[in-house]
Amino acid sequence: MFPTFRNMLPNKTTLRVLTLTGVLCLVALPISANQDLGYVLNSFSFLIWGVLVMWMCAGFTMLESGTVRTKNASVICLKNLGLFSIACITYYIIGYDLMYTDVTQFIGRPFTTGFGHGPSAVEVAMLTDSTNNSTELLSKQSYSTMSDWFFQMVFVATTASIVSGALAERVRLWSFFAFIFILVSFIYPVVGAMTWGKGFLTQLGFVDFAGSTIVHSTGGWAALAGVLIVGPRIGKFRKNGTVHPTPPSNVPLVTLGVLILWLGWMGFNGGSVLAMDSPANATIMSDVIANTVMAGAAGVLTVMALSKVILGRMSLLAVLNGAIAGLVAITAAPDFHNMIWLAIFIGAVGGFLCLVTMRLFDTIKIDDVVSAIPAHLVAGIWGTMAACFTNANAKIWVQLVGILVVGAFTFVVSWIAWYLIDLVLGLRISAETEELGQDVTELGMETYPEFVQVIDHEMYAEELEEKA
Repeated sequence: MFPTFRNMLPNKTTLRVLTLTGVLCLVALPISANQDLGYVLNSFSFLIWGVLVMWMCAGFTMLESGTVRTKNASVICLKNLGLFSIACITYYIIGYDLMYTDVTQFIGRPFTTGFGHGPSAVEVAMLTDSTNNSTELLSKQSYSTMSDWFFQMVFVATTASIVSGALAERVRLWSFFAFIFILVSFIYPVVGAMTWGKGFLTQLGFVDFAGSTIVHSTGGWAALAGVLIVGPRIGKFRKNGTVHPTPPSNVPLVTLGVLILWLGWMGFNGGSVLAMDSPANATIMSDVIANTVMAGAAGVLTVMALSKVILGRMSLLAVLNGAIAGLVAITAAPDFHNMIWLAIFIGAVGGFLCLVTMRLFDTIKIDDVVSAIPAHLVAGIWGTMAACFTNANAKIWVQLVGILVVGAFTFVVSWIAWYLIDLVLGLRISAETEELGQDVTELGMETYPEFVQVIDHEMYAEELEEKA
């Protein structure tokens, strides 16, 4: 005979025990949560948002490898993988300490606590000493040390990725990596020390919530110095003043890359709240993400509406850069409330300025393959100044000083670094390598081997005529 449903139910004594246990758990939970939950949530926030920012490296790789011609796509993939790895190692050994440890007015002090940057002493004690509890740890810090290091490190890699796309298709692989080492081990940490590291720009009152200037403009200034020294690709600008078109090799890949960057930006800006341990911080994080999304959308629609007027055609690549420009522009100060129309305005202006600069670069013959400088540098400058609209603490003259100081330092040091690398290693690939592509000549492979590569002889005709 099968048991009835009534017989399957627990008896009254069991129910009383289960109810009492549940009540005791609910009473005990806040006691434990008050001690540890804030530390756990803050550390988890750094880690999960940092993973999203790291995912932006995939976005940059897709954006750049899809924008360049087929013959250079594999080198772009290697560059992005290499620059991220260089950023990891150098920021662990020296970069983080230069940016945050014992910062004076301009720079921190490395190796004060040993080689590289590691967990704090109380964290080690908590994990290695069974008699030690978390009380001392929680009284001294509100998040784990290495979760903060990881979150800060992925920002460095983002800065380096900006340089990769701008100088694509004409810079030697190891020369590029040499510059990236200088950028992530010295240039970016000094900029960070002056600002987020509480150096003199922070003391002046400079506002840059998530890095319109500190991350994006720094990458843009470094790229601009390199582009000016290396010069344009052979045949990109004809002698009669026209621009030789270099259509992207994979438009869907470029589009997917931008969408991945847009997703990663949620971690970029949302994680920059730097805490998730209270209802107030969770609310601020929500507002930041909403403002970020709206600014990117405004950049897209603005460029869609104006690209035919300014460029003479509807340009998908310009629209995609409009999204990036809108996101860059809002990054300086997205932590405001009840004024989402301001996010739309800031993103729209960022997209417009990016579009105008793209047209200007063609006119003055600056060859930026992925339009990284218009999207990151120009929109970053605008966003840093636009912080005055959304943050009551941002003063126009202080924001301007911050832009000029970061710009002058980054551009001058980058120029010197590019120039010295050119003298020692050489920056420019040969004309033959540029015509055949870096994939075959430097890596001995083709990105899409099932397709027959057709060399654009017209693009190199003037160069070959001069040699003849």
